[in-house]
Amino acid sequence: MKISLIDLAFLSEKRTNVLRLLEEGPKTSDEIKKDLNVSSTSIMPQIKKLREGHMIIQENDRYQLSEMGEIVVEKMEPLLNTVRVFEENYDYWVNHDLSAIPEDLLNRIEELGNYFLLEPDLNRLFEVPEDFKKNLLESRRVMIFLSYFHPLYLNLYSELARKGAEMYLILTEPVFKRMKEDYTENLQELLNSKNTEIYICDKKITLKNVVTDRFCSLVLFDRKGKFDHQRLMSFDESALEWCEELFTHYKDMSMPLENI
Repeated sequence: MKISLIDLAFLSEKRTNVLRLLEEGPKTSDEIKKDLNVSSTSIMPQIKKLREGHMIIQENDRYQLSEMGEIVVEKMEPLLNTVRVFEENYDYWVNHDLSAIPEDLLNRIEELGNYFLLEPDLNRLFEVPEDFKKNLLESRRVMIFLSYFHPLYLNLYSELARKGAEMYLILTEPVFKRMKEDYTENLQELLNSKNTEIYICDKKITLKNVVTDRFCSLVLFDRKGKFDHQRLMSFDESALEWCEELFTHYKDMSMPLENI
C-alpha cells in the first residue's frame, strides 16, 4: 500500500521529531534515542516507516534525510512553527482581531518565535506593566505605533527622549487630537527632541506595536474592538524584525508631524 507523505511527516509526533532532528545532520539510532529521550521500542518502528517512505536513508549505522526528506522538512518547518505560535495561546488568537496585520506579515506569523503573553494584573490594571517599562527604558532605539491613548506612557516617552534614545512615534488621528488638546506641552517636548520623529496616520487601525533594539510588544484589540490589556512580547531577533516591518508598513502611509 502506498504511504502518504503527509501522514509520514505529520501524523506521528515521533516521526516529525525524527525528521526535524535529522535536519541537523546524520545521527545513529542511539543518538536519536538520546536526543529525543525515547526508547528503542517506541522509535525504531517509526524510523522503519520513514525509511520505507524514502524520507530517510541509512548508511552503515547512521540515518540521514533523503533528498526528498530534506525538501519536505524544509517546507514543513514554517508550518509547524506557525501552528506552535497559534497553539501556545489559542484562545488569544481566536478572540482577537488580526485585520490590522498586513497579509504578508500574517503569512509569516511564525517569526514571532518564542513570544509570551503578558496577562493584566487586576490590581494594577491601569498601570504600565513593569516588565514592559523596564525594557522600554533600557532601549536605545524605539519605534511605537499608537492607536489608543494612555497618559502614563507620556512620561516614559519623555524620559526616553531626555536620555537621547532614537525614537519614532506614529499616532492615529484620535490619539494626536487628544494629545494636542490635553497634553500640548508633552507633545511639544517630544516634537522638539532632536532624536524623535512623530508621524500621523489617518487610517482607522486598532493595534499598538512597540519594537526596540531589545524587545517587541504587540497589542491587538478583541473582535468587538475592545482593548483587554493583554500584550504579546518577544525578545527573538526574528520577532523584532517582524514587528519593525509592521511599524514600517504604517510609517509609509503616515505623514510626518512638523508642528502642532
